[in-house]
Amino acid sequence: MENRKIKFAENLRTMRGEAKLSQRQVAEAIGVSQQCVSDWEHGNADPTLTSLWRLADLFGVSIDILCGRTEW
Repeated sequence: MENRKIKFAENLRTMRGEAKLSQRQVAEAIGVSQQCVSDWEHGNADPTLTSLWRLADLFGVSIDILCGRTEW
């Protein structure tokens, strides 16, 4: 499980960087605080399922890709 948490944090940082969005912009787009986004990127908190859906929609990817899950 810990590897998935690390992979999610890495993917979120990468996708946010590629989209040229600040943590604040991502937070505003999905309805959470900037601190939440920071905590996710540092592996200090887990997003809710609703936040995962919103992040996936924001970046145009599936939740599986966002979380680094490539195999069942």
